[in-house]
Amino acid sequence: MAGNADFDLFRTSEEHEMLRDAVRSLAEAKIAPFAAEVDEQGRFPQEARDALEANDLHAIHVPEAYDGSGADALSTVIVIEEVARVCASSSLIPAVNKLGSMPVQISGSEELKAKYLGALARKEGMFSYALSEPEAGSDAAGMKTRAVRDGDSYVLNGVKRWITNAGVSEFYTVMAVTDPDKRSRGISAFVVEKSDEGVSFGAPEKKLGIKGSPTREVYFDNVRVPADRMIGEEGTGFTTAMKTLDHTRVTIAAQALGIAQGALDYAKGYVQERRQFGKAIADFQGIQFMLADMAMKLEAARQITYAAAARSERNDRDLTFFGAAAKCYASDVAMEITTDAVQLLGGYGYTRDYPVERMMRDAKITQIYEGTNQVQRVVMARQLLKG
Repeated sequence: MAGNADFDLFRTSEEHEMLRDAVRSLAEAKIAPFAAEVDEQGRFPQEARDALEANDLHAIHVPEAYDGSGADALSTVIVIEEVARVCASSSLIPAVNKLGSMPVQISGSEELKAKYLGALARKEGMFSYALSEPEAGSDAAGMKTRAVRDGDSYVLNGVKRWITNAGVSEFYTVMAVTDPDKRSRGISAFVVEKSDEGVSFGAPEKKLGIKGSPTREVYFDNVRVPADRMIGEEGTGFTTAMKTLDHTRVTIAAQALGIAQGALDYAKGYVQERRQFGKAIADFQGIQFMLADMAMKLEAARQITYAAAARSERNDRDLTFFGAAAKCYASDVAMEITTDAVQLLGGYGYTRDYPVERMMRDAKITQIYEGTNQVQRVVMARQLLKG
């Protein structure tokens, strides 16, 4: 029989739990008080950004070599999870900083890493990720944005859509076609700066949820980008983009976990206070069964997400499957749990005076972005059928 040490495989470390406690305290004190207002007004959660940056929690994935914290993938998951528990919009600050900068970390030159990962770690600007286009969503390889070599530069023209934190972020990882005859093998990645001449932004999208995180189109009108801002070799951009998503789908699972946990926590407190027929509604078995199912599914989602985070840290061969599985399962669970939380609050749950309706609206996007859950199932099936 194996020794007791083996059982630590399924327990987060003391350091991880200390990080969770610290982020939860910060989130409840500095982020939660503004969550409803951020949603109502559809404004960027600057208070959250200030709090996260002041505590070096805005991009803890950046390696120490580039002035970052060098935290592991599970630590990043815990930060996003705990922020999302009180405000999903705010959790997109650390999540999208990782999404936008991960291509540089995976494929960038040392000079590019030092410049841009360093700038992110030093709070000189946020990072966004520009892959999707009006006609290239799930079929990202069908993008039309072009990058044409001109001397020591590339000239970019095109439109990107659904870009999270666009207009607020200073830096953008942009995928563009450098060889239209090669489809996915003709796509290259670049770092574009907000201040580059010819970069502009559309109006914020009017969204169902995550209203505090601006989603805009980004326009490139003869934007001249130095050739040394290409991420990796020409033609490797799409591969880099897909490798990035393997890692960052785990962060969307983390966001879904946090939203679901927030909804469960609120509903659990509510049913113990709400009285009908002379007793707390928590005493009714029908209510207890709902809570039990919510908690059970949430814990299953957390286990697969943490397992995926471990694979992300090690860059395991089965990361593609686990990243897709975690994102797909956790987001489906978050939608179910937040819907049930609204149900548990009855008529009150349907009003904006209580946070669960916001959580239900926020949960929906986790089933859609970074690849719809239908696409995640395609990804998982392909991995399974590879043998």
